[in-house]
Amino acid sequence: MPSFKFLMFLSSLLVISLLSLSSGNEAAPTYNTHVCSATDFTANSTYQSNLDLVLSSLSSNATLVTGFSNASAGVVSGIFLCRGDVNATVCQDCVASGAKEILQRCILQIGAIIWYEECMVRYSNESIFATLNEGHGIYNGDSLTMPEAERVRFNELLGRTMDSLATLASNSSTGKKFATEEEEFKSSLLRSLTLYSLVQCTPDLTVSDCNKCLRGAIMQLPACCDGKQGGWVLRPSCILRYGLNKFYNSAAASEPAFPSLAPGGSKTSLLKIVAIVIPIAFSVVLFFIAYCFLQRRARKKFNTLSEENAGVEITTIESLQFDLNTIDAATDKFSDDNKIGEGGFGMVYKGTLSDGQQIAVKRLSKKYGQGAAEFKNEVVLIAKLNHRNLVRLLGFCEEGDEKLLIYEYVPNKSLDYFLFDPANQRQLDWSRRYKIIGGIARGILYLHEDSRIRIIHRDLKVSNILLDDNMNAKISDFGLARIFVVDQTQGNTSQIVGTYGYMPPEYVIHGRYSIKSDVFSFGVLLLEIISGKKNSCFYKSELDEDLLSYAWKQWRSGTPMELLDPTVRHSCSRNEVTRCIQMGLLCVQEDPANRPTMASIVLMLNSYSVTLPSPTQPPFLDRSREKPNKAVELESFYEASVTEVDPR
Repeated sequence: MPSFKFLMFLSSLLVISLLSLSSGNEAAPTYNTHVCSATDFTANSTYQSNLDLVLSSLSSNATLVTGFSNASAGVVSGIFLCRGDVNATVCQDCVASGAKEILQRCILQIGAIIWYEECMVRYSNESIFATLNEGHGIYNGDSLTMPEAERVRFNELLGRTMDSLATLASNSSTGKKFATEEEEFKSSLLRSLTLYSLVQCTPDLTVSDCNKCLRGAIMQLPACCDGKQGGWVLRPSCILRYGLNKFYNSAAASEPAFPSLAPGGSKTSLLKIVAIVIPIAFSVVLFFIAYCFLQRRARKKFNTLSEENAGVEITTIESLQFDLNTIDAATDKFSDDNKIGEGGFGMVYKGTLSDGQQIAVKRLSKKYGQGAAEFKNEVVLIAKLNHRNLVRLLGFCEEGDEKLLIYEYVPNKSLDYFLFDPANQRQLDWSRRYKIIGGIARGILYLHEDSRIRIIHRDLKVSNILLDDNMNAKISDFGLARIFVVDQTQGNTSQIVGTYGYMPPEYVIHGRYSIKSDVFSFGVLLLEIISGKKNSCFYKSELDEDLLSYAWKQWRSGTPMELLDPTVRHSCSRNEVTRCIQMGLLCVQEDPANRPTMASIVLMLNSYSVTLPSPTQPPFLDRSREKPNKAVELESFYEASVTEVDPR
């Protein structure tokens, strides 16, 4: 009797053969160009194994009929983007070719990007998700030029068309951030011609970042394509192309979703699909018959195979797993000299791996936690949340009683180190503060709306905002509560956690939390950044007012600039400061329904043309709650982030 493994092998060969036959007539993707980084990684290293996992995952995700996906393992991030008009089969073939060819063209390079006519594949040792990258502006134009009179008119038409397309793609209602346009060009020498144009951004970019990338690409056209009949500009985050010959599928380009079938949908294509599907379905039926038969005859053997199959998932988990001996060596066995922080979840230590990479290790308290399997699953889930304004989780270590989380090391400490220290305060001029405000807003927006799971932070405050080398804001402790058992039911909790002064009244009094709880905390944080004062400093005595009431009083008196930190008054934009104060007051309104969403806040920060509504009076501090008690503690429990129960 053939074994179960042997039947699996035969079925796999049959499916692969049929798929190979079905794709035999598909044209190979058309290579354009590539760019490699100047830094190498070591062969057969952890980086290489993680890179192999990322590229393999991208190839697999190309079958999901989305046209765009990302993947990460350890410190390696990768994305692919298929042109918005190609079908799923072409996308899959292109990404598979790219995942293979990029390793051949960029041997042992720590980062690379490869462009084809049909897709782009990219990987890096830095987080590239939802991140604008305007580098590597590669461009070229078709050699045929036009007479001077034609050139001027053609360039004018091209400029108007590209300007229109940039706006359309940035604000795409389908989410593809892809647009095409066809315009007639009347030539006295060449008669009537048609200008075909296409632009596309990676769908994870914000509206403003997509628009910025495309506008920058348009500005490169004169350098390559002045008066030429065709050209293209390739950037990591966006592309544009034009020509007098049609190079895309108009019908597929206008569809609202990424098509799953080849353009045209002819009877021949349908018959071809049926001819492919029926043998595959037949092989699957045979497989299940054999499976059920062998299950009855060899239960023990089946159980063994089940354990082996479970190991496939563990491989994904283990790609994030660090050895305890490695972390002991990196932190000098958790020496006090390497301690850089302490919270309710435990100590935080700085460490240096053998390859020189610096890390931050959070040593979780033994009184919290789940079982090993649950812990690993939650870590893998959180590790998939990648954004430039979130501190990146690199992995974990779970051995014995030790549960460790390994993060990227952010060198410039936390925001409060600069904001509330007179010696460091002047390093935060207004432009840096405004940049930090925008970064925090984008990070919260990602947690609320754009990540794989909706996360409510519940402990947003200046000490949980870290700053990197370029003073970019990175939100920390955004996923820890998922790792621990917390008492929550349908958006209510009997255990009030957080930091007093940042918590909204509905949470403190009734235990109700939502995304609007984070909006309230963001508003307090925003007013602290503007004033350079802690909210707690305003209510240390009965004679003082809290920050919210002080800000409201200045706003009502028509003197909002009185709230501004004096050290930045010489470097600020009065309009930006006033709008930020108004946004802060909108965020801390008592009724959660009146508070804006983070998407609205990001839009307000990015566009001065958006009219802000008038804020209502915020809730003032209830001094009866000021002193610590068993229900509410002034210092944060650091049970920072909770997943919203209601599914989206």
